[in-house]
Amino acid sequence: MIKEIPFTKMHGIGNDYIYINCMDRVPDKLPRLAIEMSDRHTGVGGDGIILICPSECADFKMRIFNADGSEARMCGNGSRCVGRYVYESHLTDKTTVTLETLSGVKTLRLHPDADDRITSVTVDMGIPEIDTAEVPVTFDSPQMVNENVATTLGPVKITAVSMGNPHGVTIVDDVDTAPVDTLGPELERHPMWPDRANIEFAEVVSPVELRMRVWERGSGETMACGTGACATLVACVLNGLSKRHAVVHLLGGDLEIEWDPADSHVYMTGPAETVFHGTYRRR
Repeated sequence: MIKEIPFTKMHGIGNDYIYINCMDRVPDKLPRLAIEMSDRHTGVGGDGIILICPSECADFKMRIFNADGSEARMCGNGSRCVGRYVYESHLTDKTTVTLETLSGVKTLRLHPDADDRITSVTVDMGIPEIDTAEVPVTFDSPQMVNENVATTLGPVKITAVSMGNPHGVTIVDDVDTAPVDTLGPELERHPMWPDRANIEFAEVVSPVELRMRVWERGSGETMACGTGACATLVACVLNGLSKRHAVVHLLGGDLEIEWDPADSHVYMTGPAETVFHGTYRRR
C-alpha cells in the first residue's frame, strides 16, 4: 500500500476536492481513501478526491470518488480544476485539453492571464440528455418536465436532466429558505432514480440570472455543482423561464452557462482555485 500520498487541495467556487497525480501510480482501496481524506475533522477535508490519470483516448483521465466513497461519473467544477492543475504542474503546455471521464471525453479551454496562471476554464459539457430512459429516471413519458413527485412535504415539481450524471431540478421562490437539508436527501434517494440523483433548488431572478443550491448524491449540500448549474439552466429553458445564456449564482460563486442552439452543447465557464499542497499519510 502507498502510505504517503502527495495531493493538492483545489476548489471551483467552493466545490472542493483533493487532487492526486496518478500519472505514474494509483493508490489502492480508493473508496476507503476518499472517505478518509474527505473527512473535514480527521482528514484533509473535501467533497471527495479526484485522480488525474493517463488516458488512451484523451490528454488525461479524471476519476472522481465522493466523500462517501462512491464513484461519480462527472464533475464540472472538478474538471476546471484538473485543467488548471495539469497546466500549472507542467503536465501539458496546451490551452485546449481533452479529458476522459465516465461520461465521455470533455474539452477544456484554459484561459491564462499575463503571468501564465489559469484564471478561468471553459468546459464543453456536451449535449444534455432529457430522455427519461437516458437520464435515467423512471417516468411514463419521454421527458420529465415540471412533473409532480410525491414527498413527505407534499408534491414537488421536478425536471429531470442528465449532464453525464442525473439531476432533478425544482424551481423555488427563494433558495435561501428552500428545504435543501430535508428534501435533498429524500429526493436524492427517491425510487424513481435507478442510481440516485443530484437535486437542484433553483430560483429565477431574471431570464439571464439564476440562483441555485444543490444537494449532491454522495456528498450532501455543497457550495457548488458545475453539472448542476448546467442542468438548472437547461431545466429553466425547458420550462420557459430563462434564456439559453445566463449567470448562475451558487453559494460558492458564479458560473456562466450557455446552452448553444447551434450545436446543442452546454458550455460552462468559471474559476478554479488552488488552496494548498500537502502529503497525506494513510492510516
